[in-house]
Amino acid sequence: MCQHAAMPDRPVELSTGLPETVLPPFSAEAGRRLDGALGQPPERRRDAVADVVAAFPRYLEGWARLGELARDDVEAYACFRVGYHRGLDALRAAGWRGSGYVRWAEQTNRGFLRSLDGLRQAAATLGETDEEERCAQFLHQLDPSWDPRLARELD
Repeated sequence: MCQHAAMPDRPVELSTGLPETVLPPFSAEAGRRLDGALGQPPERRRDAVADVVAAFPRYLEGWARLGELARDDVEAYACFRVGYHRGLDALRAAGWRGSGYVRWAEQTNRGFLRSLDGLRQAAATLGETDEEERCAQFLHQLDPSWDPRLARELD
C-alpha cells in the first residue's frame, strides 16, 4: 500500500533570483524612546538620541539617527560605521550570506540602509572617495531601486 505525505498548507514558492533578507523588528520600546528623543528641542536632541543608543546599542535606526545629528564629520562617520557594521552582524544573523537583496521597502531594513548611506556621505565629506564609491555600489546591489533621497525621508 502506497502512502502519500501530507501536502503543505502553503504553496511552494520557487525563487526567481537573488534571495531577499528582511531584518527582524527591533524592540518597540527602543522605537518609542527614539521617537521621543527625536521630538526633543534641537539643543537636546543629539544627547537624547545618544541616550537611546547607549540603552540599545544594537538598534540600527538609533545609530543612523545619531550619525545624522553628529557634532562633526568625524563623529558622523564613526556613528554611521558602527551602524553599518552592527547591521552586517544583524543581516548575517537573519540568514544573509553576503549577497541578495536588502530592500528599503522593508521598514526594518531602513536603519541599516540609512547607516550605509550615511557612511557613503560621510566618506565623501572626508575625501574618502573609494569608500564613498564602495558604499554607493553596495547600496545599489542591496536594493537596485535605491535612491539616496530615501534615506533622508523621515518615516
